[in-house]
Amino acid sequence: MEVVHSRCAGMDVHKKVVVVCALLGRRQQTRSFGTTTEELRGLRDWLLSLGVTDAAMESTGSYWKPVFNLLEESGIDVMVVNAAHVKAVPGRKTDVNDAQWLADLLRHGLLRGSFIPDRAHRELRELVRYRRSLMQERGREVLRIPKVLEGANIKLASVASDVMGVSGRSMLDALAAGVEDAAALTALARGRLKAKHDDLLRALDGIMGAHQRFLLAEQLRHVDELEARIERLSEEIARRMLPFEAQLAALDEIPGVGLIGAQEIVAETGVDMGRFPSAGHLASWAKVSPGNNESAGKRRSGRTGKGNPWLRSTLVEAAVASVRTKNSYLTAQYRRLAARRGKKRAAMAVAHSILVIAYHILRDGVPYRDLGSDFFDRRSKDALAARMKRRLEALGYSVVIREAA
Repeated sequence: MEVVHSRCAGMDVHKKVVVVCALLGRRQQTRSFGTTTEELRGLRDWLLSLGVTDAAMESTGSYWKPVFNLLEESGIDVMVVNAAHVKAVPGRKTDVNDAQWLADLLRHGLLRGSFIPDRAHRELRELVRYRRSLMQERGREVLRIPKVLEGANIKLASVASDVMGVSGRSMLDALAAGVEDAAALTALARGRLKAKHDDLLRALDGIMGAHQRFLLAEQLRHVDELEARIERLSEEIARRMLPFEAQLAALDEIPGVGLIGAQEIVAETGVDMGRFPSAGHLASWAKVSPGNNESAGKRRSGRTGKGNPWLRSTLVEAAVASVRTKNSYLTAQYRRLAARRGKKRAAMAVAHSILVIAYHILRDGVPYRDLGSDFFDRRSKDALAARMKRRLEALGYSVVIREAA
């Protein structure tokens, strides 16, 4: 095979050790290094002294990051590869063999690197992902509150759709402070919840013990702390997102996405769509498109795979939210597919559509334009008319279809 990189290295990265194999023409050198900063500097200097120009590494978790950060600044072209794509020969599994195999694959140009954005974008991505983790933790903590109330026979969640709304939060604070009078608690209702006065009176008549008040107070305090941290993170993210205001505003127009969803899309994909040859490549990278598994002319399982879990969850949440938008293409697509394929497959298909829309918005700089809820009817107007005609004729009607003036 043709040699693409004459002086290259393969690295098998672990928590405490990095095994490096350098291929220098027909020579080969293998060494192991620790993962402290001083030892990684030694690794970098060793590769530079050998004249290595390209390096590839496989790693589990986030252990690749310190190695990548140091080598990136040295001028060595570094790529991180998916370990599942470069499995070595079975029965010969050692760290040294893994490093040699990586170096050999890199030498002949047979590796495809993962998408690693520049350092500033990696920092932005870490902030956005951490905020999402905190938002998920807040959601879990909120779900624990009704369980405590149920133990006290307080059925607030059965009457109020959002126990953490303005009215619900006032009642929860009062319960945690020791207020037990159902009438006094009901008087805290605001807005449309006032109309449920009698239901609230019955729901708030419970027996709350001291340990339940303590638990409720701790949970509310935890929710407040998480919200404060999320707010601080959102301010930092907004500051770093200032160069992408136009792209964020355009993505925000997509039904179901919103500002936070737009920030998460930009953090995961970036705004330069040149790295993805087409929208299909981007969807395949994010794993929101059907898997490609065909043999002997038969299509096997079309599982989407793992891909980018952060981007994927953002898109699926946006897809579910977009269904509540009236007279939109995405709502029509969801309902059309959910009736035949189920809600989960329909949500994944809409997530795929949202990512394709985002790709074209970011690549071409165009605003979002909804195709309308009647898009599928207009696309197959004749077939739809023929189907309706057959159904009416089956019911005994004589039907003549004529174009309207």
